[in-house]
Formats: sequence, structure tokens, C-alpha cells
Amino acid sequence: MLRETNLGTMVNLETDNENRFLYLFIAFDASIQGFNYCRPVVSIDATHLKGKYQGALFTNDASWVWFLRRLKENFGEIPDHVIVSDRHLSINRVVMKVFPNAFHGLCIHHLLNDLKSKFKSKTKELEEHYYQTAKVYSVEEFNVLFYSLCSAVPGAKNYLEDVGLDKWTRSHSPSRKYNVMTTNILESMNAVLVKVRELPITAFVNEIRLLCQNWFYERRKKEKDCTRKLSTDVEKKLEIRRDQAQVMAVSSYDLCSPYYSKDYWYELYKGVVHPLPHITQWSIPEHISAFKIMIPDVRTTIGRRKKRRILLVGL
Repeated sequence: MLRETNLGTMVNLETDNENRFLYLFIAFDASIQGFNYCRPVVSIDATHLKGKYQGALFTNDASWVWFLRRLKENFGEIPDHVIVSDRHLSINRVVMKVFPNAFHGLCIHHLLNDLKSKFKSKTKELEEHYYQTAKVYSVEEFNVLFYSLCSAVPGAKNYLEDVGLDKWTRSHSPSRKYNVMTTNILESMNAVLVKVRELPITAFVNEIRLLCQNWFYERRKKEKDCTRKLSTDVEKKLEIRRDQAQVMAVSSYDLCSPYYSKDYWYELYKGVVHPLPHITQWSIPEHISAFKIMIPDVRTTIGRRKKRRILLVGL
């Protein structure tokens, strides 16, 4: 019914040899069309489901390969593509396999947690220097700050260089990550879905559809009220820096990427995620209704299910 009410929406379902549920990929047509006007940066992470059959959204190489291939099939080869994630070994292997032309950057928050775990006695000094070092734009500024960081935390230099300076710093990145240097947006999604993850998969999917439906509507409504050249949030940030920009010989608007423009904002959210009709109005083809999907092959654990996400520390 998702494809019937939202034409162009892609739904991919995978089962095992015994017709047990394995994976489900859904991309709404509104999202597929709107992605052409998004910054080409994708953050990915795994999260655990909390329902009767538990499971997880991505756990190993096989599930990540399946997901990223569906992403590539539906959104295509993305120019200047950047993927941001934690240091999970499965993600690193699979990104190189499925998106060999994409740049794979690391979430600087996850990397900081790895550093804190390794240099426990120096966590305060580490955090004070780390974020400045990661976020500066020029190599010259980086060199000064990186020296201070490594002086405050002996051993950090070799560790961070082994990770790859291009993976976590703005100054050495070969691709534009814009301001997407973390997977914070995924942590926000985890918080939004904290109760939803306890639902059966069909109800879980419908809740995500409702979220997307509301988000697209609210952002279209907000865009109509915008009378400036750039999106509302970017205009607010620009106002703060406008005095500094006055000393330059160009308009501050000339320095902004089109991704932040009102026109791109309109194109991004002009699609509509339509609601589903009442189940009594569904017209289901016979070959679909005859297809029975078995419950996942999982082993439920004894004891109360955990509610809080377990932090993954990279190797």
C-alpha cells in the first residue's frame, strides 16, 4: 500500500530460504526526489530494535552490504559523495566495497570517545584541544592546534595519524563534508524512535511514515513563509556574521552554497508523503496476500530488555 499511495516509493523486502523476515528497505518518492537537493553527505549507524523479536538495524557485513546496495540502486551514484560513520569495521569494509568512489569520514564524537577510552587519565585535556583541531579549515591552523593536542596527550599523535588525518579533520579532508562531521542526526533519530522501536515491524514502519509525512509538511509550510534568498536557519546564522562579511569585496550570499538557498529548500521538501487509507479500503493483489512471511529466526534473551543504547568503541 505504500507504493500504491506514494507512487515512486521503493520497497525492498528480503527473506531467507524459509521465508523468514530478514531485511526491509523503504525510500519514499518524496525523499528520493528531494535528495537531489541535499548536501551529498550521508550519515549511517546501527540501532537496536526493542520489540518481541528484537533484532537490529544493521549488525554485520551482510546486512550493511544489502542496505548500501539498496541505497545505491534507489539514489544512484552520488557525485562528491561523503559517508560519515563510527569506526565499526563492517561499515568501513562495506563502504569501500559498495561505494568505492565515495569518501568515508569518521564521526568526530565517536572518535573522541575512542580516544577517551584509550587515554583515560587525559580526557579533560584531550577534549579541550580535540574539537578545535578537528574543525579548523586551514592546514596551518591545524598544525598549531595538533601540536598542542599531542603535547597535552602523549601518544595521541600516533593514534590519530594511524586513523588518518583526512578521516576526522576539515583541513585534510579531500571532500566537502560541509558541517556534517558527526552522526548526531542519527542519535536524534534514536531519541525520536526510542518508544517506536518496541513496536512490531509493520507498526514501526508506519510510525516512520508518519514522521516523514509530518516533517515534509512542516518544512514546506516553513519554506512558504521565507522571503529571503537562503533558508531561514542559514539566514539567522548569516546575520550573526554579516558584520564580519562587510569587510569583504563580495556579497555574503555569493559565498553560500546553493544547497542553503530557498530554491533548494523548496525543491527538497516539495514532495508529499501521503497517508495510508484505512485497512478496510486496501486492495491487495492475490499473489501478495498469499505470500506469508515467517517471524525472524532470533533467540530472545532472558531478563529485562535494555532501553539505553550501548556505546560502540572503535578498535
